[in-house]
Amino acid sequence: MEQNRVRIADIAEALGLSTATVSNVIHGKTAKISDATVKRVEQELEKTGYIPNMAGILLARNNSRIIGVVMNDHVKYEGRVLEDGFVMSSLNALSREANEKGYFLMIKTTADIREIPVFASMWNMDGLILMGFCEADYEALRSQTRISFVVYDGYFAACSKVVNLTIGHYDGGYQAGQYARELGHTKALCLADNDLCMDKERMDGFRAAFAPGKALFWQIPALQKERSAYYAEHFRSFLNLHSTVVFAASDFYALDFMRFLQTKGVRIPDDVQIIGFDDTAASRESVPTLTTVHQDAAQRAKTALACLEAMRSGRECEAQIVLPVTLIPRESTRKMPCRTL
Repeated sequence: MEQNRVRIADIAEALGLSTATVSNVIHGKTAKISDATVKRVEQELEKTGYIPNMAGILLARNNSRIIGVVMNDHVKYEGRVLEDGFVMSSLNALSREANEKGYFLMIKTTADIREIPVFASMWNMDGLILMGFCEADYEALRSQTRISFVVYDGYFAACSKVVNLTIGHYDGGYQAGQYARELGHTKALCLADNDLCMDKERMDGFRAAFAPGKALFWQIPALQKERSAYYAEHFRSFLNLHSTVVFAASDFYALDFMRFLQTKGVRIPDDVQIIGFDDTAASRESVPTLTTVHQDAAQRAKTALACLEAMRSGRECEAQIVLPVTLIPRESTRKMPCRTL
């Protein structure tokens, strides 16, 4: 394999150039090199397969500039975790921030936390960003790898060399509940697939601001088929509740329920109003557009990479960072009175 390795000297000899010229093109130092020469070198690099070998150079360095991003491929995503609105928004923001800072992102999906140490070690990563795993997973991972990592919205106690980058879940729910009350609603329905951790905080915030005992909670199935059956089975009960506003733990569930209601002839926002959480792209493209709690993906990405850089250099970094959220009113809500079902 070593005998077949393409060297800078081989590229230079084939083109009749100096090794310094070829090296400068590879490293982007082209200010004093003609465009024609740059193009010739780039074409030769691609033809000979030299560029892929640059990965080996990166891996051999103390600072590889590679950040691993790992998402929990939970069963609730039904094999489509990268299509989730929050995940897509996060990856887009992380990609932009990584490009600006000169990092490379490597993305992995897995439901098995044990795969992460091998993934990180084999690529000599500078750090990890993890999404969707549980507290026990993070604790186990901390004992298995020396690589610093940032948790995107975990729910756990402070842990050495782990930064939990979260948002104001309770505050976001509170803003939604307060807004619904100010619109004139007196009965609400809350939707989530669990009553734990961050979803519970969102629900608790909504209930605290809305009105004690006036917000009913439905724990809905995580899988689409079972969830649709649940909605159909409980639709009559929903009508009997006379709830005029629905608060969901995510935009995904808010839009999912809104589509179901629309198939039943329920008008949004005339008959029922909907509030989500996350402010994904889908919330801005739905009909009607969705009132939701906005979290700043760009700010989170910037903070995540800054924390990884701080930990790598030995600087202090807060174990838990809570970023602010803001309610964004849109077409799925409006001032009461509105006609109840």
